[in-house]
Amino acid sequence: MGVSRDAGRGVGGEPGAIRVNVGELVLDGFRVDPDRVSAAFEHELARLVRERGVPLAADGAVSVDALSGLPPLPAGLSARRLGQELARAVHAGLSGRGEVTP
Repeated sequence: MGVSRDAGRGVGGEPGAIRVNVGELVLDGFRVDPDRVSAAFEHELARLVRERGVPLAADGAVSVDALSGLPPLPAGLSARRLGQELARAVHAGLSGRGEVTP
């Protein structure tokens, strides 16, 4: 997983863009449409990054191999809810509120 800030600056000196690259999202034990989970995950993660930023990337690009310590999620969640909860957990890890494995 990689997070980077574009060199170009936007309004007020803020970065022009923040890019999050999630190489693989693995779902074991869930009976949901992976495309719907992925769409909900991307939408929610984009919203969180846009609204709250990515504190771990404040000084430039950061790359991590994995985020661990993610909370257990019930297998009966809808695809939309599962994607949202996964995005929130990933954003928490990228915000320094989770265990990051470099």
